Amino acid sequence: MARPLVFAQPGYQALAETLTARIGGDSGAVERSHFPDGERYQRIDSDVEERSVIIVGGTVDDAATLALYDLASAAVTYGARRLSLVVPYFGYSTMERAVKPGEVVVAKNRARLLSTIPHASAGNRVLLLDLHSEGIPHYFEGLPAFHVYSKPVLTPVIRAVGGDDFVLGSTDSGRAKWVESLANDLGVDAAVILKRRTSGSETRVTAVSAAVEGRTVVIYDDMIRTGGSLIGAAKAYLDAGARRCVAVTTHGVFPGGALARLRDSRLFERIVSTDSHPRAVALAADDPTLELVPCAECFVDHLG
Repeated sequence: MARPLVFAQPGYQALAETLTARIGGDSGAVERSHFPDGERYQRIDSDVEERSVIIVGGTVDDAATLALYDLASAAVTYGARRLSLVVPYFGYSTMERAVKPGEVVVAKNRARLLSTIPHASAGNRVLLLDLHSEGIPHYFEGLPAFHVYSKPVLTPVIRAVGGDDFVLGSTDSGRAKWVESLANDLGVDAAVILKRRTSGSETRVTAVSAAVEGRTVVIYDDMIRTGGSLIGAAKAYLDAGARRCVAVTTHGVFPGGALARLRDSRLFERIVSTDSHPRAVALAADDPTLELVPCAECFVDHLG
């Protein structure tokens, strides 16, 4: 049987190359350009007929989502035997339910869109890394969706940055369950920040749930965007006596000057992210503040 053929969407070339080498696949080629009016041109420049095709690309914005959809549809049209979408970062994962009447549940709509990709003869599937909500895989209709976890690659990193005596901290009670699970795997204490809302727009830290005095706190959050919650958490742990704080995330989104804001706060000894988002990869190339951990290994066992 032919080896898997792996295509990379823009921003995911390095991740796709690592994955290709680990699974013993071949690299697929795509010709890309733009027309004068901005419309996108893509042409598959590899023979996909009767091949198992893997496309690595995150839905980091609307353009990337449609490019992934178009390329995947074309791969099936041109005869791919099986289609696997490796989506390291699934955009709009925080918009997985309506909080106010009339809100658009974008995560569900994106899942429905990818579900309409034509089916390859041996089937389609999508692999999604560290989703913000466990319910998102159920939004895919007729497309098997698998929630892949970063624990295999982040656990040794957290041990290394934490040192001999550390606590695994959460940014707030909303992520406490996941942090407690990871802390149990690591055999360390978990710390949760307890807050009380003082107004419609402000909250106040009332307690830290674990003894952190004199210890390192490794703060884990599945996603870092503006960094506001992370900075607030670090201040709370340090105020409670923590010796130092380290930030670890799966998805380093870092819009605007978010990374600079975290760096300039001087609250974090280290900031670590996987390479699930292209912006983290681009920032790490120029800013030594950010340390990258490859996430390709998370998908290897699922693509065998």
